[in-house]
Amino acid sequence: MKVAIYGQNYVKDSTQSALKILIEVLLKYEVEILVEADFFDQQLEEIRNNPFLKTFSELDKSYDLLVSIGGDGTILRTITHVRDTGIPIVGINTGRLGFLATIQTEEIEDAIAQIFNGDYKISERTLLHVTTQPDNNSIGDTNYALNEIALSRKNTTSMITVETHLDGEYLTSYWADGLILSTPTGSTGYSLSCGGPVITPEANNFALTPIAPHNLSARPLIIPDKTIVTFKVDGREDQFLMSLDSRIVTLPNTTTVTIKKADFAIKMVERLNETFLDTLRKKLLWGEDRRN
Repeated sequence: MKVAIYGQNYVKDSTQSALKILIEVLLKYEVEILVEADFFDQQLEEIRNNPFLKTFSELDKSYDLLVSIGGDGTILRTITHVRDTGIPIVGINTGRLGFLATIQTEEIEDAIAQIFNGDYKISERTLLHVTTQPDNNSIGDTNYALNEIALSRKNTTSMITVETHLDGEYLTSYWADGLILSTPTGSTGYSLSCGGPVITPEANNFALTPIAPHNLSARPLIIPDKTIVTFKVDGREDQFLMSLDSRIVTLPNTTTVTIKKADFAIKMVERLNETFLDTLRKKLLWGEDRRN
């Protein structure tokens, strides 16, 4: 079995502690362990000198599992390595909220044992795929997002106008600080903080959520995930920002942005006792009330 380990290039004590425990546990199962090269270089000498560890820079379909150590942001960066390989992702949380990365450091041994015993389930998560016209090379070949794609103003306090079409039909022009197109996975992130709805991971929908809209009738809109969404931005500045999860590019106002459902999904490993509704209660404190 071939297992990859990924983490952010900056390393905290909690991350190194989790990595040390994870390596010790994985070695008991006699698997091939490869650590992402930049992450490996940031580790303590005792880890870097471990003769059983190798490094990787790129992933392919020969890997059976990828373990992400960090928070939800780390998992968002992980998908730029996983791409369309279909490698299942396990999230160990050494960050704060941990909505996607749900395994705590003290749970690593039990969680890995469950996974190797086949006591887990796979949650397939939809991604967004974006193209621009004219083509903008700054996006590169990582032109997809797990959480959301957001358009927002740049170098100005003035609003922008986002002309929006759904499957070629004009919807409206949003006067706002920006506009978010979110997947079900991303519905509990940026979109939620802007008043968007929570969407269960299995739902075949996207959410359009304006950021501080000036036209007060503008409300979040749920659309089928088969919809092709087209945006055109106008404003006092000649450029705007487009973010793909944690990656940001600058685009000229002459750009037409087209977003659709990606033709592949990300596989998240979940323990059998985990459910989305349970996570809502634990992480977002749904129902937290002294009267309950």
